[in-house]
Amino acid sequence: MSVGTVEREVEVRAGRRWRLRPRTPDLAVVAGYLALATWLTSRQWGRPDRLFHQAGDQILFEWMLAHAARAVAGLENPLWSDALNAPGGVNLMANTSVLGLGVPLAPVTLLFGSQVAFAVAVVGCLAGTAAAWYVLLRRRLVESRLAAALGGLVCGFAPGMVAQAGSHLHMAAQFLVPVILALVFMPHPSDPAESPGAWSRVWRPGLLLGLVVTYQVFLGEEVLLFVALAAGVFVLGYALADRATARRLAPVTAGRIAVGAVVAAVLLAYPLWFQFFGPGHYRGMPFHAYGFQLDAASFTATARQTVFGDHRLPALLAPNATEENSFFGPGLLVLAVVVTVWLWRRPLVRALAACGVVFALLSLGPRVRLDGSSTELPGPYLLIAELPLLDHVVPARFSLVCVPVLGILLALSVDRVRRQPATAGAAPDSVPVRLLWAGAVAAALLPLAPTPIRTVPTWQVPAFVAEGTWRAYVPAGRTVVPVPPVTNAGQSPAMLWSARTGLAFTAPGGFFIGPRSPDDPAARWGAPDRPTSLLLRRVADTGEVPPISENDRRQAVADLRHWRAAVVVQGGLHHGDPVRRTVEALLGPAREIGGALVWDVRPLVG
Repeated sequence: MSVGTVEREVEVRAGRRWRLRPRTPDLAVVAGYLALATWLTSRQWGRPDRLFHQAGDQILFEWMLAHAARAVAGLENPLWSDALNAPGGVNLMANTSVLGLGVPLAPVTLLFGSQVAFAVAVVGCLAGTAAAWYVLLRRRLVESRLAAALGGLVCGFAPGMVAQAGSHLHMAAQFLVPVILALVFMPHPSDPAESPGAWSRVWRPGLLLGLVVTYQVFLGEEVLLFVALAAGVFVLGYALADRATARRLAPVTAGRIAVGAVVAAVLLAYPLWFQFFGPGHYRGMPFHAYGFQLDAASFTATARQTVFGDHRLPALLAPNATEENSFFGPGLLVLAVVVTVWLWRRPLVRALAACGVVFALLSLGPRVRLDGSSTELPGPYLLIAELPLLDHVVPARFSLVCVPVLGILLALSVDRVRRQPATAGAAPDSVPVRLLWAGAVAAALLPLAPTPIRTVPTWQVPAFVAEGTWRAYVPAGRTVVPVPPVTNAGQSPAMLWSARTGLAFTAPGGFFIGPRSPDDPAARWGAPDRPTSLLLRRVADTGEVPPISENDRRQAVADLRHWRAAVVVQGGLHHGDPVRRTVEALLGPAREIGGALVWDVRPLVG
């Protein structure tokens, strides 16, 4: 009997067993994942004055969750919003709107606010991803519950997952990835007499695949692209390792994918049209994606958010704290090499190893960096850098594919050790080899143990805004202009105040991707800058008050008219006094109302 046949029999047998209800130990594993994820977010619970370390990204996703809740409650268009970028609005389908999280979390957002909803989303992404991989491993690949639990732990809580979860919900929401793979690569009996009908083999999985892929688009399109690429590399690797099995399964697998593609295309036709051709659409990206690459030394280094992490070395090896997607440490990589050599006869292992190596190399970008220095060695990423869709992918994120590869290899090895005799001729319950392997696994995983996600302070929403006092100053059709009116990246007070108040008011600016102008669809961060917003942003960054001319005052009034402003509001700022003096030089004295400096500009704007 071939190794491939043994693998398929184990898969089918495990699948039949898991048609029963989950048992208490399975629920305990999932509860453990939830407890760990909750602990990792503990520094933000009940702390409205704290944000996770990439504060601007958290503000963005809090706003997206608040928008989804408003769309559900008010039956509004979820793909578009006029609450930001006044008077233009924002194409949210063309941004990371995470409607797949925001819509189901709408009750949480409406009852407890956007910050709680964001923390719940982070917990759900981490624990949900780990639990989904645990179920897939238990159902398809391993007999041991411990092996599946450890594999799920790596898949859901690897350093790259924790780094992404604190900022990028669209990258951390990977709980549907195992579902997609399970539907594409369904086990199939080798005996034709036991083969189910076309409905069970092709049509039903294909329909479900189309529905799940559609939902994944509203979680994160980039993750879906990675799944498709990784599945393609895995299929190629498996076909080279076991040609007979690949030929036998190819027609049914292709049929499922075709059915799923048709279903998803029908369901996504309008959202994707809106994304690429609707109002506020753009072309390209506002940054050079290929510049976000990993250093080759990062794969054996320790990430910041781990028990042995530091803040100096990772900054040299990754583009920023959010993109620490490798950092597996030497122990786990050595363990993966040992497992690959040990189980090399299994086509599954060979295909997984090839997949991991390919995506690790792609994450190194166009030119390989080593220990913080550039080399002349070209990276494989150059081969795909100009391809459609792939030219928008951040290279550093390719290494996220390595996370489940390592998790699966670890699970396979633990399962193999637990199911075989410890030594030749020994009883199946002897323990030396098991203890040795347990020590190796512990040595590999303990340095990667995550710590609570770091937070940074932020200014709270002033009472003038939070308590709704602004309503007495802002008639219908007019806007609140926070200072500074940020129109690109960074900590946008407009977005934070809007999110924390449930999008109660309309504001200019914001942190999003949009076109440069109505006539130029080239992508840029935010709306085109107005002279006054550039002036105030510069003062907020430097603390230096420039001389204000009469032309500056006229321009400020023109910009306020463009934004349809009713009030200008300044909350807490790092360089608050220089900003206040600058705005007063432009607009006159401020009034202090509800913890904020307020300029009623209706007499100026008319």
